[in-house]
Amino acid sequence: MSSAAKPFPPKRILGRRELVDFPAFALREVEAKVDTGAFTSAIHCTNIHIETAPGQAPVLVVNLLDPGHEGADGQPLTFTEFALRDIRSSNGDVQERYVIRALVRLYGEDFEAEFSLSDRSDMKYPVLLGRSLLRQGRFVVDVARRNLSAKTLARAATRRTQR
Repeated sequence: MSSAAKPFPPKRILGRRELVDFPAFALREVEAKVDTGAFTSAIHCTNIHIETAPGQAPVLVVNLLDPGHEGADGQPLTFTEFALRDIRSSNGDVQERYVIRALVRLYGEDFEAEFSLSDRSDMKYPVLLGRSLLRQGRFVVDVARRNLSAKTLARAATRRTQR
């Protein structure tokens, strides 16, 4: 008795830039750069520090994105589950960074991915989507295109309202 191999779902295309949502943080349409050279995704944070209350587990406290971003209220976020890892930056330097797991929404589907936390204020895009997320979502990248996830959802919504 042989079992047939389960077919893989079709691959979806992402552009070199995408608008992503972080539902757990109530953030919508955050600009993200798709980076096939990065393994781990990254998100812009400031004031990254650990707080420890006597007799309790350490808590990671961050300010996510800049206050000027729609939905970012400047209030610190706390995480009880996090890791400290060595992350190699694009220039080859290894930095110790905190890593969290977060839900990111693309094509209307939520993916749980690891995000390293770093100050990306000198970068054009506050979020970087790395290979581990691309592999998980079976995404391929068309560098000539942008915002395919958001455009696909907008077209689908328009078709629904026209019916």
